[in-house]
Amino acid sequence: MGYNVAIDGPAGAGKSTIAKLVAEKKGYIYVDTGAMYRGLAIHFLDKGIQAEETEKVIEACKDADVKIQYENGTQQVYLNGTNITGRLRDEAVGKMTSKCSVIPKVREKLLDLQRDLARTQDVIMDGRDIGTCVLPGADVKVYLTASVETRAKRRYDELMAKGERCDLDEIARDIKERDFRDMNRETAPLKKAEDAVLIDSSDMTIEEVVEAIAGLCR
Repeated sequence: MGYNVAIDGPAGAGKSTIAKLVAEKKGYIYVDTGAMYRGLAIHFLDKGIQAEETEKVIEACKDADVKIQYENGTQQVYLNGTNITGRLRDEAVGKMTSKCSVIPKVREKLLDLQRDLARTQDVIMDGRDIGTCVLPGADVKVYLTASVETRAKRRYDELMAKGERCDLDEIARDIKERDFRDMNRETAPLKKAEDAVLIDSSDMTIEEVVEAIAGLCR
């Protein structure tokens, strides 16, 4: 039986960064849902399916098995037993992923794959509904958040470091709007699980957040 850690929280809270670092520190598998979506996209492409052929996409989900594992500290993605890591960033794969990820049955398939992985491996997952929907029985649940101002400043600094022009107030407005959409959407809305530990990282360093979450885990 796998040991499961679920990290949920709003956009810009640093969930993925923290989850990856905790995974490295504790020896867990970080479940990269984006990579899993891309693995499914490769499956559809290999079958010659077009993104618009929704029924064929749904049918093809039945015989797709996407797994994540770490080899020499590097994430590897397998599709039906074949290592496809080198194909994940292909442009065609990205386009197929974007189009197919909105199909509900694709999301359902991904949920099944994530849960299968969690049953057999020690994993850490981050998202909006991991502790409430994907892994409601997770051993550790964390709701990681930060103030809108803090999240906006982090995003602003990130974009500025890339040389992109941006406006701090506009970023803050976008974050507020996204929070509202995520918390009020009909399917799997963002909310803190009743048994989740709340961590507000507004005044914490990345290292402090990692230590706080790692300290909750076995």
